[in-house]
Amino acid sequence: MKKITLAAAMIACFWLCTAKAQNVNGMKLTDIHVDYIQIRAIKIFLADKQWIALEYGQKAGDVSELYIRDDDGKKLEFNSALDAVNKMKAYGYELFSVYTEQIDEDSNRPVYVLKRK
Repeated sequence: MKKITLAAAMIACFWLCTAKAQNVNGMKLTDIHVDYIQIRAIKIFLADKQWIALEYGQKAGDVSELYIRDDDGKKLEFNSALDAVNKMKAYGYELFSVYTEQIDEDSNRPVYVLKRK
């Protein structure tokens, strides 16, 4: 029994050491302490995954600085914007409002506003 417990503890430690923290423009998601954030999905060309742009009131030069990234600076892929909304629940946010923004003449995309619980 002790061997199983020790092995499980070692696996958990290894897993925690390899876990990556998500960040936006260098700010960890756990360090963002604002009442409202907004997220929108940016579709990857010819792929099923999407990148998520997250705004919390930060200054950003262009949209690429708004992407959720891992510690290595690689943009994280999500299945959908709702996948990101569900992920943000773990950071203490809940869905507050949804509206659409126009991308071009023929298409719009939803923008999700989340509120800290």
